[in-house]
Amino acid sequence: MRLLAVLAVQASRRVATLSKFNRTIYTSSVMASDAKRSKKGKRGILERLNNDEIVIGDGGFVFALEKRGYVKAGPWTPEATVENPEAVRQLHREFLRAGSDVMQTFTFYASEDKLENRGNIDPKKMTGFNVNNEACLIAKGVAAEGDALVAGGVSQTPTYLSGKGKEHTQAEFRKQMKVFQENNVDFMIAEYFEHVEEAEWAIEVCKEINKPVAANLCIGPEGDLHGISAGDCAVRMVKAGADIIGVNCHFDPTISLEAMRLMKEGLEKAGLKSHLMVQPLGYRTPDVTKQGFIDLPEFPFALEPRVCTRWEMQKYARDAYNMGIRYIGGCCGFEPYHIRAVAEELAPERGFLPEGSDKHAPWGDGLRLHTKPWVRARARRSYWEKLNPGTGRPHSASLSRPDSWGVTAGNKELIQQSEKTTDDQLKPLFDHSQE
Repeated sequence: MRLLAVLAVQASRRVATLSKFNRTIYTSSVMASDAKRSKKGKRGILERLNNDEIVIGDGGFVFALEKRGYVKAGPWTPEATVENPEAVRQLHREFLRAGSDVMQTFTFYASEDKLENRGNIDPKKMTGFNVNNEACLIAKGVAAEGDALVAGGVSQTPTYLSGKGKEHTQAEFRKQMKVFQENNVDFMIAEYFEHVEEAEWAIEVCKEINKPVAANLCIGPEGDLHGISAGDCAVRMVKAGADIIGVNCHFDPTISLEAMRLMKEGLEKAGLKSHLMVQPLGYRTPDVTKQGFIDLPEFPFALEPRVCTRWEMQKYARDAYNMGIRYIGGCCGFEPYHIRAVAEELAPERGFLPEGSDKHAPWGDGLRLHTKPWVRARARRSYWEKLNPGTGRPHSASLSRPDSWGVTAGNKELIQQSEKTTDDQLKPLFDHSQE
C-alpha cells in the first residue's frame, strides 16, 4: 500500500500540467506501469520487443556535441568520451530523461582506422580502446540511473571504403568488439552502413559475442550505394543474423519510413520475420538524392532551417508505430526534445510519460499560462498540428540542389589514408565543386 501511495504521488506530479482530459488518460496507466516496472529487473531488448513493447532509442550525438564544441566536424569521431566525458554523460542523461530506453555507446566512427584516418588523432596519445571503453563506462553509468539498456555500436569503416576486403574490415570491428564484450553491453547496434555488404560483415562479428544484434543501413528507398534494393538489403541483413533491422541517418523521417516500408515488404516476400527499427535524421530532406543529406550544400554547418519541429516528430512516431515498427529513435539532428515528442506521442501505448514531460504539457497546453492573449490562443493541438513554419529568410530557397558526385566504395576517390589531407589534394576537389 505504501508503494502504491508513492507511485500515486509520482504519477500525479507527472501529469500535473496536463489538461483534465489527458490527466484522465494517463494517471492510472502511469501508476500501473510504474508498479509493474518496480517489480521486475532489467529486461533485455528482445524480451521487450517480443512482448510487442515500444523501445525508444536516443538521438544524434555527433551533431549535438559538435554544436556544443566537443566534436570536430569532418572526422565526426567520438574522442570526447576521453577528452570531455562529462559532456557525453550529460547528453546521455538528457536523452534518458526525455524517454530513451537505450543508452547507445558513443562509439560512432570509433574504429581505429577511422580515429586515425587523415591524421585525425595521434595513436600515441589516444587509442581506440580508450575511446570505446570510456564510452561503455559512461553509457552504463547513465543507464543504471533508469530502466535503460546499453547498446554497443559499430559503423562503416575507411578500411571497407578503401577496398581492403572482408578480412581487414572485420579485423577493425573485432578490436571494438573486445571492448563491448568486456563491458558486457546488453546488445549490439551495427549502424550507418551505406553498403549492405559491409553491414553483413559487421553483423557476423557482432554475433561472435553472443548478444542480440540490431543492424541499420543509412539508405533511402532507392537502396544501398551499390544498387541493392531496400527489400533485398533487409533480407540479407536478416540472413546474416541480425535480430532487428532498419535504417538510420542520411534521410528524414518521411523518406526513412518509405525505406522501411520497402524493407518490410522484402522480408514478407522472402518469408522472413524480424523486429524493425528506425532512427532517421532530425532534418527535413525532401530534395536529397541517393546519397542523402551529406550531398546537400547546407551540410553540415547550415542545416538549422531544416530542423523538424516537435510536432512533426510526434507524427513520425505515430506513423512508425502504425507501420509495425517498435524500436523508434533518431540520429543526427535529433535532440532530446525530439525524443520527448516521440515518448509523448506513444505514451498511451507505453502507459507513462517521461520525466522530461514534467514541464511540457501536450500540444502547447502550458501556453494557457502565458501573459499575452494571442499566445494563449495557441494552447491547442489544432494550431500546432496545422502550422507551416516560416524560415525567417525572405529570399531563401525551399529546396536545394544536391552535389550528387556519385562516388562510393570502389571509386579511387574514396581510398583513405592515415596522413592529413594536403592542400594539393584539396585543389582538384575545389575545382570539381565549382564546375
